Amino acid sequence: MAERAPFLAACVQMRSGLDRAKNAADACELIAEAAGEGATFIATPEMTNVVDRKASRLFESLPEEDGLTEIGTFSEAAKRHGVWLLIGSMAVKLEERRAANRAFLFAPDGTIAARYDKLHMFDVDLPNGESWKESKVYRPGEEAVEVETPLAKIGLTICYDVRFPHLYRKLAQAGADVLCVPAAFTRQTGEAHWKTLLTARAIETGSFVVAPAQGGTHEDGRETYGHSLIIGPWGEVLAEASGDEPGIVFAEIDPSAVQEARQRIPNLALEQSFKLAILDL
Repeated sequence: MAERAPFLAACVQMRSGLDRAKNAADACELIAEAAGEGATFIATPEMTNVVDRKASRLFESLPEEDGLTEIGTFSEAAKRHGVWLLIGSMAVKLEERRAANRAFLFAPDGTIAARYDKLHMFDVDLPNGESWKESKVYRPGEEAVEVETPLAKIGLTICYDVRFPHLYRKLAQAGADVLCVPAAFTRQTGEAHWKTLLTARAIETGSFVVAPAQGGTHEDGRETYGHSLIIGPWGEVLAEASGDEPGIVFAEIDPSAVQEARQRIPNLALEQSFKLAILDL
């Protein structure tokens, strides 16, 4: 394939609430603004369509994928603006009281180019008393997803996946130029680890990382960190949201920089198999 040209990427930062239609409209407004600035790849955060930690309320009106009106809304937005549009994830009903945390990549003609279900569930108890058991509501996915587009080879992940570096290594070894990490990081974990984890994933794979985030205090009471980021394959921060307010950050992505970084540090090609010796002294 011919060498890919640089392109402008945009991270849409949101503060999604309980109203799916409003969230979709808010996202579309920011998507239009990003496209108007020349972005040809636009990514929104995890749970773009609804942020609701109360499962009973979530399932009162959450349909299965074929009834999810947001899909048509975002398909039309991608087609109208002629962009590659990653909806970082949406809640999608699978069965009674069970959902997927599912990303959708829309092509410029409005078709769905790829889906990805979040692999790693956020089941944690934090020091400040916060407790999250994502696996009680969401079913984890079963496969990693990489998409070859005319812009770049794009690896799809979601939020808590970022703490599992082997996933990113496999995507990069398969040729991914851009690793997407749409997220709704809690404020506590975001302040401690958000930028460090994303920078590490970029450096260790020699990839661009595009990480649109939820930010602020949401209607359901949770607080998310914001600070959407685009990071280059040498670990350089190319764009960062200054806080947790809704908005957009932009950066140019040059796929040739990925090959340059991987030639400098060819660790993806030099992986050594090993056995683990456990010594009982």
